[in-house]
Amino acid sequence: MEQNTTKDTCVLYNGDCPVCRFEIDHYAEYSRDNGLPIRFDDLNSDALASWGVSADDAAKRLHVRKNGQVYSGIPAFILLWQDMPRFRWLARVVSWPVVQPVAEVLYDRVLAPVLYRWHLARERKAAKLQ
Repeated sequence: MEQNTTKDTCVLYNGDCPVCRFEIDHYAEYSRDNGLPIRFDDLNSDALASWGVSADDAAKRLHVRKNGQVYSGIPAFILLWQDMPRFRWLARVVSWPVVQPVAEVLYDRVLAPVLYRWHLARERKAAKLQ
């Protein structure tokens, strides 16, 4: 399995999730418009194989690979935001010692689980239609 060892940032997201897709499309457009070396991989594509993450785990949270290491959740968002000049302020704020633990709890225990349950419901509905 080949792993990206450049300093470029790679983002793994769920393109089937309307909320995830909306947010990532915004970041991808900004990155493209500003010539930033950030790649966006949809977990529903062949790109997933190079990540070493299962489709189920990838659907549970955002993943970012930087310098060959994979991060997930709020640390992944922070790395992504640090690489985008418009969002660096957000990376700094969310990295504050008081803010980051709160952001992690909200993401890990509220937002990510809600989006994951919604993902599973969409998958069940799609399976019934087949």
